[in-house]
Amino acid sequence: MRRLREVIEAGEFAVTVECEPPKGTDVTGVLSRTKALLGRVHGINVTDNQAAVMRMSSLAMCRLLFEQGHDPVFQMTTRDRNRLALQSDLLGAHALGIRNVLCLRGDDPSVGDHKDAKPVFDLDAAQLLALVGSLNGGHDLGGHALSGSTDFFPAGAVSPEMQPPEPQLAGLEKKLKAGAKFFQTQAVYNPDRFCAFMEKARPLGARVLAGIVVLKSAKMAEYMNKNIPGISVPQHFIDELASSSKEQALGVGIDIAVRLIKQIREACHGVHIMAVGADQAIPEILDRAGLG
Repeated sequence: MRRLREVIEAGEFAVTVECEPPKGTDVTGVLSRTKALLGRVHGINVTDNQAAVMRMSSLAMCRLLFEQGHDPVFQMTTRDRNRLALQSDLLGAHALGIRNVLCLRGDDPSVGDHKDAKPVFDLDAAQLLALVGSLNGGHDLGGHALSGSTDFFPAGAVSPEMQPPEPQLAGLEKKLKAGAKFFQTQAVYNPDRFCAFMEKARPLGARVLAGIVVLKSAKMAEYMNKNIPGISVPQHFIDELASSSKEQALGVGIDIAVRLIKQIREACHGVHIMAVGADQAIPEILDRAGLG
C-alpha cells in the first residue's frame, strides 16, 4: 500500500481510518485490529485525547503503528500543550518516523473526564499549521535555526455540513494559506450539502477526505445531533436505525456508511472512516464500498 502523501499528491482517492489509543497501557486489542488493515488503507489517524478524555499519547501509538507497517497520522491538539511542547513533540515525532500531522484545536476539557484540567490553547489550529511550516523550513517559531529540519505533510479539519457554510470555507482558506496540504472532515451524512460545499472548496485547491462516522444506534445519532456541532444525521437514518434490533443496528450503520461513501466518492479526494468502538466493521465497509 502506498503512503498517504504519495496518494494525495498524485490526486488519487485516499482512504484513512481513525484509531483511539487505549485508556491504559494494553495496546493488544488496538494493534490486533489495525493489523487487519495492513495494505488496505493509506493512513491511520491516532486521536489526541479525543473529546478531552485522557488516553495513551497519540505519538506513542503512532510509533507502534509505524512499526506495524502503517503510515500513521499524528493528531495534535493545541488544548494540552503550549508552543514549546508542541514543537518538542513534533521534532520527536519526526525523529520517530512520523510524517503526517493533523493540526487541531481540540475539545475543551469541560466536556471530558478531567473537567478541572486547565486548557492551554496557546495557538489555534491555523497557527499550529504555520508552526509545522516553520519546522519544515528549518526554523522554530522563534526564528531560530534547527539542527535538521522536518518534512511533515500537514492537514487541517473542516466541518462541511455546518450551516451557514461561509465561515467553514473561510477557515479552510485560512488553513490552506497556513500550509494545510489536505483536509479531513467532520462526519458527512447529507451528500447534497457536502457536494455543494465541495463545489466551493475545490476551486480553492483543497484536497478533502470526507469523514464517515459509523452509526451504531439511533441513540448515538440523536446524541451527535444534539451535542456535536457540524453534525446533522437526517431523520430517515435515525428511523432506519430505530426500526432495527440492537443486534442489527451496527449492520444498518455499516449499510449507511457504504451508501454514503458511494454517493460522495466522485465529489471528494478520499474518505476518512471513523468507527468509534466498532473498528471490526472497517474491513467490511472497505470491501462493500470497493475500497482497499
